[in-house]
Amino acid sequence: MSDAYSPVPGLNLLKEFDDRIGPVYYSEGFELLEYGEDADLDTWSEHPEFLSRFIPFARATRSGSNYALWRCDDRTELAALPVVLVGDEGDLCVVARSLPELFQLLAIDSEPTSRGFPDPVSVEEYSDGHQEFLIWLDQNFGLGPPEDLDAFWAERKECDERFKTWVSRFVELYEC
Repeated sequence: MSDAYSPVPGLNLLKEFDDRIGPVYYSEGFELLEYGEDADLDTWSEHPEFLSRFIPFARATRSGSNYALWRCDDRTELAALPVVLVGDEGDLCVVARSLPELFQLLAIDSEPTSRGFPDPVSVEEYSDGHQEFLIWLDQNFGLGPPEDLDAFWAERKECDERFKTWVSRFVELYEC
């Protein structure tokens, strides 16, 4: 039996980093949960098909929003699945087309909304572990914060529209 945090190598690397730097934030509001832990998805819908398509793995905000991988198809590479924001204030949307894209968004060091992330330049104060996270992200994935956040956010729009079409079979979505 494996002691790995998850079956996703990238998440395992993040968990090792998280354990190493201790109880400090490296991205505003982000906190790993137990992989697959309940993310209150049943408050959206109790339909088995709906619930079986999500793999929660992290808290997205300090107020209780979560991140989950969306099993949009049968791909075996879990890190390539879209990442969904399961918001505590009614947000349910794709925030990244893959786990590495989410890591890039975490490099902004700001809490997400369905409308996106603020520009990194507007972040006034960074989390204590932010600089270490940027180094980790570059060393492990060769990535940093998105260079053009508007373009980055627009690129995930098609995936989000596909998600909203699928999820509307189970829940009523609110326009933000």
